[in-house]
Amino acid sequence: MLEYAKTILLKVSFDKILFEKELRKALRMLVPAELAQLRVWCYEQFSRIYHRILNRVFVQPAA
Repeated sequence: MLEYAKTILLKVSFDKILFEKELRKALRMLVPAELAQLRVWCYEQFSRIYHRILNRVFVQPAA
């Protein structure tokens, strides 16, 4: 599922709203180990254009 999520995010990266929607969807379908990998990959791939979205989506809720 991780590779599928990466493929989708690359395909929708032209639109910030669609990108955020698909990123949030990916977070719901991945297991914790995959989430950590996705986070690193997203920051490597998209931090220049979607840094604010990545920060907003990957914020960990206070326990």
